Amino acid sequence: MSISIQSFEFLRDLKNNNNREWFHANKKRYDTVKANFEETIKELISSIGEFENMTGVQVKDCNYRIARDVRFSLNKDPYKTWLSASFSEGGRKSGRMDYYLHIQENESFLGGGMYSPTPEQLAKLRQEIDYNAQELKQIIYNTDFVKVFGEAEGEAVKSAPKGYSKDHPEIELLRKKQLFFWHKFSNEEVCSPDFVKNVTETCRTLKPFLDFLNHVFFENHEGDFEL
Repeated sequence: MSISIQSFEFLRDLKNNNNREWFHANKKRYDTVKANFEETIKELISSIGEFENMTGVQVKDCNYRIARDVRFSLNKDPYKTWLSASFSEGGRKSGRMDYYLHIQENESFLGGGMYSPTPEQLAKLRQEIDYNAQELKQIIYNTDFVKVFGEAEGEAVKSAPKGYSKDHPEIELLRKKQLFFWHKFSNEEVCSPDFVKNVTETCRTLKPFLDFLNHVFFENHEGDFEL
């Protein structure tokens, strides 16, 4: 399964005509794009379910609406110019760290990690790094992982976070306010018949990192995290 080239064409036109009148006049085009994306999501739920517990998760639990919430935004465009979905146990509203798929012309990617952590989550991760950073480093500096995702992206504090010395041996990791990885897909890759397979394998590579974060954030545990 792949994303149709018509999806990119629609999103390109929507970007140039981001208003309700145009959208409603092109509703049939959107319905076709939506159906194609939902079929892709359905296949990904099944394939990701080979290594994640996706029991009971349906397309609607993963898919994001194309309508934007503009209540608190200076940008009043009513529609997103991309398609997106998240995959995790319990669906995108579970609160767990998940696999995020973003489809946008020349900007498609699969990503995951600590993007908008709560203060409690950030404190837990820093505590884990302070206690034993080796577990995290074994994952994110693994050769295969780096080959797919490169280095982590995200904001960091300028100096040391409160409670930690700027001379701490793991200060670079402790400074992170975000710890997010992404793998980009070209338009050709997105429209390839192997797209679902490639996304699934990318998720499989990302899995140890998400497992680590979910373990730190949501599970009561003693001792070391098992890779």
